[in-house]
Amino acid sequence: MAVIDVAGFVADLKDHAVDHQFHVHDERHFVETYSLRQAWEVDLHPEDACGGPLDLHLALEVEPRTLLTFEDRMFEMAEGADPPEGFVFPLAFTWVLPPLPNGPDLLVLATEMAGIGGTDLPLEVSAIDSFASVTDAAERSLTIVSRVEVGLDRIFLGQEQLCDILDRCHEVSSFLLDRAPVWLDER
Repeated sequence: MAVIDVAGFVADLKDHAVDHQFHVHDERHFVETYSLRQAWEVDLHPEDACGGPLDLHLALEVEPRTLLTFEDRMFEMAEGADPPEGFVFPLAFTWVLPPLPNGPDLLVLATEMAGIGGTDLPLEVSAIDSFASVTDAAERSLTIVSRVEVGLDRIFLGQEQLCDILDRCHEVSSFLLDRAPVWLDER
């Protein structure tokens, strides 16, 4: 029997996201058959933005060696002892907007995003310019990614709620939604 119920943690995370004004659209669970590496993916967005244009993708990666080592350490410990620290799963949040005819200045946007995310939610801002053909103008797609670590000790104790992270994710989403009409040339 597993020490940590990862599926239960993901279900609780989805419920908790709903409590923080997100709407969950889809969930996927992948298991790599050779290594047993797992990925849990959840598509969500703010409740008030069901019509788009913003998508938020949450991905939890489960490395089996990390989980098994944590379980081994737990079985070695005396009953009732605090779980070992230092074992983590990476959790990524990815915001995606459609191609933007009037894209933002990336340096300014990265600076504004840093103010919203703070040190709890470090944000990477990137853009890709695509050309359908040589004579067409570039279409810029904007992506913002944040990677945080989820402590297995906190999951085991039921303390990993991610309230501050989800609140900041909602702030990032609202910020992007407020500016999207200008970037999409929908003024």
